[in-house]
Amino acid sequence: MRYILLLLASFLFVGCQNGTETQSVTVYVSEDQVFSEPLLRDFQKDTGIKVNAIYDTEESKSTGVMNRLIAEKNNPQADLYWANEPIRAEVLRQKGILTPYKSPNAQGIPKQFVQKEFYWTGFSARVRLIVAQEGSREKPSSILDYINPQFRAKGVIANPLFGTTTAHISALFTIWGEEKTKAFLAKLKANKVAISTSNGESADFVASKRYEFALVDSDDAVSRQKEGKKISFIYPDQSADGLGVFVVPNVVMLLKNAPHTQQAKQLIDYLLSRESEAKLAKADCAQIPLHQGVLAPKALKPLKDMRVMSVDFEKVAQKMLEIQPYLKSWFDSYE
Repeated sequence: MRYILLLLASFLFVGCQNGTETQSVTVYVSEDQVFSEPLLRDFQKDTGIKVNAIYDTEESKSTGVMNRLIAEKNNPQADLYWANEPIRAEVLRQKGILTPYKSPNAQGIPKQFVQKEFYWTGFSARVRLIVAQEGSREKPSSILDYINPQFRAKGVIANPLFGTTTAHISALFTIWGEEKTKAFLAKLKANKVAISTSNGESADFVASKRYEFALVDSDDAVSRQKEGKKISFIYPDQSADGLGVFVVPNVVMLLKNAPHTQQAKQLIDYLLSRESEAKLAKADCAQIPLHQGVLAPKALKPLKDMRVMSVDFEKVAQKMLEIQPYLKSWFDSYE
């Protein structure tokens, strides 16, 4: 009998040990691994919670993880998702894959970047900038300059079927309406705007003087400037009646029926903290903090000094799904 009791006690002891040792959280990540991994490593070091991070590939950025989460809806394999933009987070919410969580660190983040029921919360953002050749005599000040005859055949834009360009075009549909946005896209063709494979390639085309300007993400702009490329940044549509810059925050969200809910909430709190935003601002990705008072990257303006496009991300997500066939047809007919 004594032997049996000792054996049971040893099992309990080992079980407790294993419970402590195997405390973990699984996160799917669309933010570039080179920037997200150090932050996740810091969380693991600070909390002792093992982080199993599964990163999206560059080729299927955001879309790959989104499709995986949809496929795993009834048998979730991850606890949370760190997305590099909010549009696909909204798609996941609308498909019933997320569960709300109001982090205490969401306080102070502008309401525009927090889903109203806290299904997702934004942090550390990129903005859509125009990069232009430093030596250009006349530079664009608006995205409408893409269709200005003065800049015919001088601009380049990333393929709107992918990435933040898709989100930006979808946002225009929600603000301008279908007629004006389709007219804008038609005029891009007429004004001989070039199409690149990515924002990064667009920035390289401007740096190499192949084209005079391009609409890109701020991290692409900053990285080229750090490489010594002679380009200047323009924050588009900043007049009193201007559209404003399109802001693309990272977002983090808790998955419905997550296997490790408490650990996931701890990681969400960590990512939304002012300290994490400060780290991402100092990193090479040069992300702009959403919390006021956290220093912006040296190369960029703080959010409070920009005119920001007023966007309803729920509507943008719905529009993005709706216009995919149209955008594909538009691109296929592009010459």
